[in-house]
Amino acid sequence: MNAAAKRAPPLREVIERLSALHPQRIDLGLERMHRLLERLEHPERKLPPVIHVAGTNGKGSTIAYLRAVLEAAGLRVHVYTSPALVRINECFRLGRPGGGILVGDDELCGALEDCERANAGAPITVFEIETAAAFWLFAQHPADVVLLEVGLGGRLDATNVIDAPLASVIAPVSMDHTEFLGDTLGAITAEKAAIIKRNAPVICAEQAPEAMAVIEQQAKRMHAPLYAAGEGWHVNVERGRLVYQDDRGLMDLAAPKLFGRHQFDNAGLAIATLRAQNRFKIEPAAFEAGIVNAEWPARMQRLASGALLEQAPAACEIWLDGGHNAEGGRVAAAALGDLEERVSRPLVVIAGMMANKDAGAFLANFAGLTRHIIAVQIPDRDGAMPPDRLADAARALGMRVETSGGVEAALRSLTRLAYEVPPRILITGSLYLAGHVLAVNGTPPG
Repeated sequence: MNAAAKRAPPLREVIERLSALHPQRIDLGLERMHRLLERLEHPERKLPPVIHVAGTNGKGSTIAYLRAVLEAAGLRVHVYTSPALVRINECFRLGRPGGGILVGDDELCGALEDCERANAGAPITVFEIETAAAFWLFAQHPADVVLLEVGLGGRLDATNVIDAPLASVIAPVSMDHTEFLGDTLGAITAEKAAIIKRNAPVICAEQAPEAMAVIEQQAKRMHAPLYAAGEGWHVNVERGRLVYQDDRGLMDLAAPKLFGRHQFDNAGLAIATLRAQNRFKIEPAAFEAGIVNAEWPARMQRLASGALLEQAPAACEIWLDGGHNAEGGRVAAAALGDLEERVSRPLVVIAGMMANKDAGAFLANFAGLTRHIIAVQIPDRDGAMPPDRLADAARALGMRVETSGGVEAALRSLTRLAYEVPPRILITGSLYLAGHVLAVNGTPPG
C-alpha cells in the first residue's frame, strides 16, 4: 500500500463531511456548480464526447444498453449515474479497454478531497460535489465517450453544465418529484428538456402528447435535430425478438436480458441514440451483443441466490424492482403479468416507499394482480414512509395488507402460509429499499 492510500480517510467519512456543507440535500441550481468547476479549471470542458440522458423512468436501463453496445464495439466508456444502490462507487465507472471498472475507494476519496479543497468550505450539495468529482476523474482518464445521467430534472441539475453534448436523450417523462419540478406534466417535461443543446441531436422515447409538445418546442428552439420514437424510429417485439427500424434500415436482434416489455423500448432508445450520431461507427454485431448482455440491477431483477432466498418459502421466486412512481409501478406490473402468463403463481408484493411518493398511485398498478401487500419501512433512511401509512393506501384500494418489521421478517412470515404453489414475491417501491435488499442478500452491484 502506498503512502497516499494510507493517508486516505475512509470513503464514508469523506461523504459525511461533504454532506454537512449544505443544509439541504436537494437544492437545484447551477451557480455553486459553475463556481466549483471554475476553481477546478473546468474539467467538464476536457471530457470525451458526452451523451446526456434525462427522463423520469428508464434512464439507467438506457445507459446500461448504451454502455454495453459501445463496449461491445471496442470503445472505452466513462459512466456517471445515480443514485447508488449499495456503494457510492457504483456511480463512477471508468472506461477501460475490454470493459469499464468501478472507481476504487482510494481514487474516489482523492477526487472528492480535491473537489473539497477547491470548494474551500462554500455551501454545496453532496450531489454537486460528487458530480464535480466525476468530471474531475473522467478528465484525467482517457476514454472515447461519457454517459452522463441527470440526477433530478435537467435544467438546474448539476450535470447540466455540458454545453455541446454528442447527443441529448429523453427517456419517458411522467409525474414525479413534483415538489421540485412542477405539478403538471408539461412543467416537468420543460425541466427535463432543458438538457437539449444547440445543434446537438435529441433522441426521445415515446411520450404523452403534452410532454412531446414541450420536447418538440425546445428542440426547434435549439435547432436540435429530433429523433422521436414512433416517428424517426420504431421498436417492436416480434416472435420474442427486438425489431428496430429507422430510415437507415431494419435490425432484427435477440431480446434484452433485462426483463419486461419496457426494456425493449429502453433498448430501442439506446439504439436510436447511437444511430443518430456520426462520431462512432457501430456494427450490427455490437448492437446484438450489447442488447443481449446489458445488466442493470434492481430493475425487475430476479434474485436467484443469496441470503434472502434462505428465509423465504421454498421454491418461491423473488423479484426486485426499484420502481417508485405510478409509471414505474405500471411497467413492473406489466412484467409480472407476462410472468403470470408463462407460469402462474400467487403474487405477494413487499413494498417500502419514501414519504414524498404517491403510494396509492403506485400500488394501484398491482390491484388486479394481487390482494396481498406487506408494507415495510426502508431502514436507515430519513424521509421513509411509515408502514402504517403505506398500508392505509393499500387498504383504500381493497387490498389485503399487513405490516412487517422489514423485508427479512416479511419473507419469514410467508413461510408460515400454506401455498399450494410456491409464491412469486416482488420487493419494490424504492431504489433505497432495493439497495438495502441487495446488501442484505449479499449480491451488491459490480
